[in-house]
Amino acid sequence: MEEVVLKAEDRKVLGKQVRALRRAGLLPAILYGHHIKPIAISLNHREASRILPRVSSSQLIQIEVEGERYPVLVREKQRHPITGSLLHIDFQTVSMTEKLRAMVRIELTGEAPAVKNYNGVLVTGQEEIEVECLPGDLINRIVVDISILTDIGNAIHVSDLPVPPKIHVLTEADELVVLVTAPAAEEKFEVAEVVVPAAAEPDVVERGKKEEEEF
Repeated sequence: MEEVVLKAEDRKVLGKQVRALRRAGLLPAILYGHHIKPIAISLNHREASRILPRVSSSQLIQIEVEGERYPVLVREKQRHPITGSLLHIDFQTVSMTEKLRAMVRIELTGEAPAVKNYNGVLVTGQEEIEVECLPGDLINRIVVDISILTDIGNAIHVSDLPVPPKIHVLTEADELVVLVTAPAAEEKFEVAEVVVPAAAEPDVVERGKKEEEEF
């Protein structure tokens, strides 16, 4: 995996004044961790907006501040509610010698024969799992090949995931990842024959003389 390095600068501007930074093309962020005091920083907004959307919460990257690099995980991305542009980033620094916990996303690949051959329905469960490991052993995704799902009822659980041996999975082993179920039975409605009774003949009243018109 290619190393991701983002250059940053110390940020003295805080609070509501950060709006001026954004207008100047900078993205406010913060570095924090139990080994360091929080450091307010700013990134190049264009560069960060190009790189960070592709970075998962379990991908280790480097933040370089005045020549010093910090291994970090992206913990929070704040976005504008309308435009979706990045507003602020939280980076958590990590120690390369201490285990950490992270959420790793699951990526499904391939085609399930049970869906193609038997019109099965693919039901997904867990989209990510929680793991514990050293930062250097962390992976940014787990790829699951669903081509092994050949029959209705076949399933893949957390215990079936191809996880490297140095990673300890914290999510329950029996949690469902993906399952192929039978298609829902089509409801058949019998159209009952509706018998419309013939209209009754109106009663004929014989009158001795023509009724007077009402005005």
